[in-house]
Amino acid sequence: MISRRDFLQASMAASAIVGASGFGQWGRLAAQQALTQDDLLNFDTFGNVSLIHITDIHAQLKPIWFREPEVNLGVGDNNGAVPHVTGADFRRLYGIEDGSPSHYALTYNDFSALARTYGKMGGMDRVATIVNAIRADRPDALLLDGGDTWHGSYTCHHTEGQDVVNVMNALKPDAMTFHWEFTLGQDRVRELVGDLPFAALGQNIFDAEWDEPSEDFAPYTFFDRGGARIAVIGQAFPYMPIANPGWMFPDYSFGVRDGRMQEMVDEVRAQGADLVVCLSHNGFDVDKQMASRVTGIDVILTGHTHDALPEPVLVGETILIASGSNGKFVSRVDLDVRDGRMMGFRHKLIPVFSDVIAPDPEIAALIDEQRAPFQAELEEVLGTTDSLLYRRGNFNGSWDDLICDALITQREADIAMSPGVRWGPSLLPGDPITREDVWNVTSMSYGQAYRTEMTGEFIKVVLEDVGDNLFNPDPYYQQGGDMVRIGGMGYRIDISKPQGERISDMTLLSTGAPIDPTRTYVVAGWASVNQGTEGPMIWDVVEDHIRQLGTVVVDPNTSVEVVGA
Repeated sequence: MISRRDFLQASMAASAIVGASGFGQWGRLAAQQALTQDDLLNFDTFGNVSLIHITDIHAQLKPIWFREPEVNLGVGDNNGAVPHVTGADFRRLYGIEDGSPSHYALTYNDFSALARTYGKMGGMDRVATIVNAIRADRPDALLLDGGDTWHGSYTCHHTEGQDVVNVMNALKPDAMTFHWEFTLGQDRVRELVGDLPFAALGQNIFDAEWDEPSEDFAPYTFFDRGGARIAVIGQAFPYMPIANPGWMFPDYSFGVRDGRMQEMVDEVRAQGADLVVCLSHNGFDVDKQMASRVTGIDVILTGHTHDALPEPVLVGETILIASGSNGKFVSRVDLDVRDGRMMGFRHKLIPVFSDVIAPDPEIAALIDEQRAPFQAELEEVLGTTDSLLYRRGNFNGSWDDLICDALITQREADIAMSPGVRWGPSLLPGDPITREDVWNVTSMSYGQAYRTEMTGEFIKVVLEDVGDNLFNPDPYYQQGGDMVRIGGMGYRIDISKPQGERISDMTLLSTGAPIDPTRTYVVAGWASVNQGTEGPMIWDVVEDHIRQLGTVVVDPNTSVEVVGA
């Protein structure tokens, strides 16, 4: 008798026909004809339930450039496993042809040239077109938002998230979970959540004082769709007070809480759930581990780590769907749900090519309305870049290098530290740099640029601590973003070593001298989680630096040596 896992593996093969080979087909056709909207939206409708997943929008309402990572290292059991495969290796894994649209959308190689060929991606008005097309085909499809939505732009910052809330409400999601939203402050979050016309979910959001589930967020909600009873359980980002300032949301505590997740799964099953969906912001590797420990979840819609995968990943009998970031992709998952079980599925990761997908006129007008009061500020040109500016990867991107250079120059520092955040669109060589572009990579509610003194020994402690957040072999201890970006200093990191032994060969780049553990260095940085941090705002520091340069040129960064991968 065939096992259910074997049956789902067969579904995975069927899904690959729709998803991965669909990417390959676009590559073959591209040499003969341009992509069309019909190509991108084509789907062999399957089963009786459809899920639509978007995540990590980071307030990017308009089309953008966004380069995928060059370096995405996995450790422990995840070494060499997706999503820790990039570039040509990724293309070989999924049968993606060089130079194809999916080469551009999903990998980093030849990014500037391919970007000029295929155009920008994303735009919530284009996302709306895709959502509407899926709903036309499957009217009761569920639209689920994985969080990191109300954060990451000039207009989002100045409206305290209202611009994005207004646009997302018009898309009519069915449920949402959360991460950076909490950095708006707990009072603002409560205000916005209280007015949402859809479910705000987080089974792992607790009242910090009483250590009880928060009354502000439901753990799950039910939908009756396609003749099936569907439970959607929310999983907010579990490491809020570690990765972000806990003083901004003191009433809440978080954590993975996989024991309670199991309780919630059992509870919804007892209430007749035929399909259990986890709407998660754990990050891909954490979700893989949670799926191996919690039984009864059919689908995890994963977010936080910004991974875009053209096929689901099967863990036991749970499928993981990764839908990218910044509005570049929309995932559609069709499921056959019968007799209280998921019997099969088909999946497609839909790339949002903004020159191919027609904008929805109502959403386009709404976006322009939100941006209109700020248009002059958004469009002001600060300089030009002769370099590709990008951020996304375990170590410094060129945007990060530019920010570190600004901190060293403007704050008269020896060394600069910039947070290892994943959000922030790219710019192509020759592009003007506008104020909006700078805010897209710096916008946050605690953006003060500090200037302080640190000993060489303490700098090493910082690097070791962040390195363990990224490279601890237990995914549950990977509690932050990517590696802190360093300017003015080089170092060697052995990711195979334990904490305290990963960092060596620290060198001050201005002199070539080794970092002295006992010497004090002037360090400038931003995004400190400490309350009361003082200094100018980082976007002003970067803006001043770009204005002084006029034309930005960022040389390749070879100051970090990575071994042990």
